[in-house]
Amino acid sequence: MNRLGRLLLVLLAGVGALAGLAAAGFMGRGISTRPAPSRVEVRLARQIRHRLIPASARAIRNPIPASGEALADGRAHFADHCASCHGNDGKGGTNYGTRMFPRVPDMSAAATQELSDGELFWILENGVKLTGMPGFGDDDPGTDVESWELVHFIRSLPRITAEELAQMERLNPVLSRADVEKERENEEFLSGEDPPPTTAHSGH
Repeated sequence: MNRLGRLLLVLLAGVGALAGLAAAGFMGRGISTRPAPSRVEVRLARQIRHRLIPASARAIRNPIPASGEALADGRAHFADHCASCHGNDGKGGTNYGTRMFPRVPDMSAAATQELSDGELFWILENGVKLTGMPGFGDDDPGTDVESWELVHFIRSLPRITAEELAQMERLNPVLSRADVEKERENEEFLSGEDPPPTTAHSGH
C-alpha cells in the first residue's frame, strides 16, 4: 500500500473514532454544549485537524517580516474582529468562547503555539468545521497579509503586556444598547432561562 493509501486509512480510522466518541457523548449527554469536551475528544480532534490540513500548507513560513508595525496591525485587527470570542489575551474566557463546543482554545498555550505558521494561517483563512471557527479568506491574495499579521500577533500572546491589553480594549467594538440587550437575552437563553416577555407598544 502506498503512502497516500496509508494516510487515507489513518484519516478514516480517526474520523470513525471521533464519530464513535461523538455518538457516545450524544447518548450520554444529549446535544447540549454546556459540558466541556473530554480530553480524549479534544486530543483526537486536534490530531484529525492536523492531518486534514494539507502538508504543503503546514510547511509555509510567514512571508511577512516580523516588525513592530506588523505586530501592531495584527493586534488591532484581533481586537476588532476576534476578541469577542477569543478575548484580547487570546485565552477564550469570553461569554461566547466559554459556551462553544468545543471551547475556544487558549491561544497562548502550547497546543496553539506549537502549530506551524502555515497551520495558523490555514485555519484563519479556511476555518474549521463543527467548531464555530469561521474562515475569513477569499480569492484575493492581496488580503493574505492581514492573516499573516494575525499569525505574528498570535505568536506574541504568551508575552502580551498590560499596556497592550489596554490598547486593545480601546479598539474593541462598542455595542449599542440594542446589542447589549440582545446579548443579555442570548445569555439567558444559553443558561436555560425563558426569554423575557415582549411588551407590545401602541403607536401614537
